[in-house]
Amino acid sequence: MSTQLTAPSEKKYRPYVPETMEMKEFTFRAVLVGLVLTAILGSANAYLGLKAGMTIAATYPAAVIGMALLRLMKGSLLEENIARTVGSIGESVAAGAVFTIPAFVMAGLWPGLTSGQYWKSVALMVIGGTLGILFVTLLRRVMVEDPELPFPESVAASEIHKAGQQGAKAAKILFANMGFGAFMFLLGQVNIFSPSNTFHVRISELGKRLLLRTGTNPNVATTVTGGATLFNAPDISPAYLGVGYIIGPRLAALNFAGGVLAWGLLVPLLTFTVGPYIQAAQPAGQGLSWDLLAGAIYYSIVRPIAVGGMLVGASYTLFKMRKQLAVGIGRAISDLRKSAAAHTATNRTERDLSSKIVFAGIALVFFAMIVLYHFFISGVGNLSGSTVLSGSLVAAGVMIVVGFFFAAVSGNLVGMIGSSNNPVSGLTLCTLVIAALLMVALGVSGSGGVAAVLGVAAVVCVSSAVAGEMLQDLKVGHILGGTPAKMQIGDLLGIVVASLVLFFPLSALDRVYHFGTPELSAPQAGLMAMLSKGIVGGDMAWPLVIVGVLLGLALIMIEVKSVMLFSVGMYLPLGTTFAIFVGGLIRWVTDRLRDRRSLNDAQKARVDNAGVLTASGLIAGEALCGIAVAAILAQKLAHNPHAEPRLYQFAIGNFPVTVLLAFAALVAVMILVPLANAGRPEDPAPPTAIM
Repeated sequence: MSTQLTAPSEKKYRPYVPETMEMKEFTFRAVLVGLVLTAILGSANAYLGLKAGMTIAATYPAAVIGMALLRLMKGSLLEENIARTVGSIGESVAAGAVFTIPAFVMAGLWPGLTSGQYWKSVALMVIGGTLGILFVTLLRRVMVEDPELPFPESVAASEIHKAGQQGAKAAKILFANMGFGAFMFLLGQVNIFSPSNTFHVRISELGKRLLLRTGTNPNVATTVTGGATLFNAPDISPAYLGVGYIIGPRLAALNFAGGVLAWGLLVPLLTFTVGPYIQAAQPAGQGLSWDLLAGAIYYSIVRPIAVGGMLVGASYTLFKMRKQLAVGIGRAISDLRKSAAAHTATNRTERDLSSKIVFAGIALVFFAMIVLYHFFISGVGNLSGSTVLSGSLVAAGVMIVVGFFFAAVSGNLVGMIGSSNNPVSGLTLCTLVIAALLMVALGVSGSGGVAAVLGVAAVVCVSSAVAGEMLQDLKVGHILGGTPAKMQIGDLLGIVVASLVLFFPLSALDRVYHFGTPELSAPQAGLMAMLSKGIVGGDMAWPLVIVGVLLGLALIMIEVKSVMLFSVGMYLPLGTTFAIFVGGLIRWVTDRLRDRRSLNDAQKARVDNAGVLTASGLIAGEALCGIAVAAILAQKLAHNPHAEPRLYQFAIGNFPVTVLLAFAALVAVMILVPLANAGRPEDPAPPTAIM
């Protein structure tokens, strides 16, 4: 095994830019472009993660935008590499943050993401991100040279840089659709058309009695049944349609199936059978409306079942990857020994940050974590000093040990399947359960224990996401001939900037829409909050969660491809999953139309690239416009807390024709733009886009 791993290192690897060539790389303009991109793409992914429960890899958009901007400044290839590296790291910080930081609010530990929580949130993101960078720095050399790790997205990104002459056209598609996506979202916000459309279904009209047969007895017992439920049409959302287009029809249908089970079976069934008795139990004159009751059943009964399904889904994902996880942990130990014994690189393309700096940084982060967790645990107020200290030491120790292994595992998974498929939430869930059980064993309970558990989860989640993205970018740099140390320094700067910036879009979105509502579902954060409170605080609807666990096991038995995605579909509003499903159908239609034309492989690849760029542009456009709208409304609420959180409303949004026109415009763009960019048959084949 050792011979196989070391043999490739003995060969003289030749990067695209030779190590002896002098080329501008770590320049002010390259870093500045990267820092601006990391803030923008990180914010956009934070919005998408909270709204749709998933994020998209930022490597491809960052490469396209960075290339376009630096080409205007006559930048070099290695400057483009730095801009892409720094620009894409914000997405990983956002992915880790939206899965955990809203959980502090949803668990009732914080009143909201107010100014009092700014530095606590920043500290969690900075510490987690820095830790991921430092761990990957220790493992970089052996992992990027491992012949068993194909790094599919890294290879695609490097080919995009090499085919730089196509960057201007790709950037034009991306920017144009960002503008179109923002414009369409804004039209919905000012009620030119209604982006969300809910219909009332009166179950009472379908059947008013339920017959309860107790055998052959002719006297049949009856009970009162009836009520009403809700049905949502697909949201007219550029972002949701774009997500569906990128993940494709199969996964989009699976996500929608969870919503159909929740709103097509469970909510109507419970409303029909139990609803009348809940209504009868209400005080005189204080009856619930059927719509409100259907929503209460969904939030109080169906969502905990979905949490049980997500728990099984995340666990099963890790179980299916058990061989890769075992290999990753084994390699982590082996790679650390090799890296420690490696000689100091003199070549530019092999030069990492000094190991002394790395280990000093890890020690500093460990001390910072002890202080941070001591702050969280002591906040409970009724624990002894020794309990608080032991809890903070254990929490920090768990973070360092588990964080290192999960960073290595995350890097290996990215090397095999790409960062878009990295099961960060599953790794975080394991960390959360381990930390929660340790807190209970140490006697740390209550809100302080819950806060410490969520703090561990937040750091490890950000660390794992950042480690995977950093290693992916380091592989691109390895192919192109970049300097690893400069990329690592750039990503450390990107971590700091992203952490300082991301709190503001999260805070604005929470103040306007609130975490856990249909407008801002935050499914993974809801899962983290419920599990931490259930294990440490003893506050969980275990019977419903167990029902969800059994549902997840049944889905595994019938070989559902992704139990996690199905369960997230149950947790998300039906309008969201329906729109994602429609986006998947648009992808299917586009692929069918592409295949019917007489296109060669190069033209088909250009159609696929243009489709991904179009969808990415729509997602980023709505996300950035949505954050801007939320910031405006948050300021409005700050001056007048009783004001309605809406922009100016035109009176034409409720007409069905406006909804149909908006929907038709989005569908037309998502189909016609990719097909129009097939190019000529004789043009060279473009790099394959992998999202």
